Amino acid sequence: MKPRVAFFDFASCEGCQLQVINLEESILDLIEIVDVVSFREAMKEHSDRYDIAFIEGSIARPMDEKRLKRIRSKANVLVALGACACIGGVNALRNQFTEEEVKKKVYGNARIGGNPYFNVFPLKAVDEVVKVDYYLHGCPIDRDEFAKVVTALALGKKPEIPNYPVCVECKAKGNVCVFEEGKFCLGPVTRAGCSARCPSNGSGCEGCRGLLDDPNTDSELEVLQKYGLTLKDALDKFKIFCYKSKVKK
Repeated sequence: MKPRVAFFDFASCEGCQLQVINLEESILDLIEIVDVVSFREAMKEHSDRYDIAFIEGSIARPMDEKRLKRIRSKANVLVALGACACIGGVNALRNQFTEEEVKKKVYGNARIGGNPYFNVFPLKAVDEVVKVDYYLHGCPIDRDEFAKVVTALALGKKPEIPNYPVCVECKAKGNVCVFEEGKFCLGPVTRAGCSARCPSNGSGCEGCRGLLDDPNTDSELEVLQKYGLTLKDALDKFKIFCYKSKVKK
């Protein structure tokens, strides 16, 4: 029997699920080995019986927290899908401000549903609420990596998630280091798996795949110093996607 797969979204743009749809013809190969039973972005049908749950988005409200726990209780395997789910993502930028500052900025004096503001709390990554079995990093995820992870799970194998820096992929592609072009890059300490997408297109790595398990911070610091930059510059850059320094495996 094929494993049943379900997709769920929380606070996010749903761009990672769109990447799944962007597999186009390749998605037909995946349907041969899994049974997609719930995928709001692609189908009307829904089932509460599933084996593998893919979670996109970060957790922003008590009601979301309860919903995520229900999903976890039904899933044999739970996969965090994308930067928002794995490390907080862009959404978590609001954690740098007080709750009242954020509510006032977004809602002003509006009253919603009889209450002055939505009932929210400081944003959380998925693993701050439930156990996560595997992480699919990136903003958005790499669709080819997604296909490999689904295939591995369908075969009962442990997915192989890269644990080396983006710099390795850059060198393999023959890219000129973007630091040499006067651009900032977090590649030396960011987890690979995206085929060095940003540096290959002339931009520095933004760190959307999070830190390596054992990042070579000394190497990054040497590079920063070489180009007249500081550790604070790097940490400020990382806050765009990763508001906390916890390392993902």
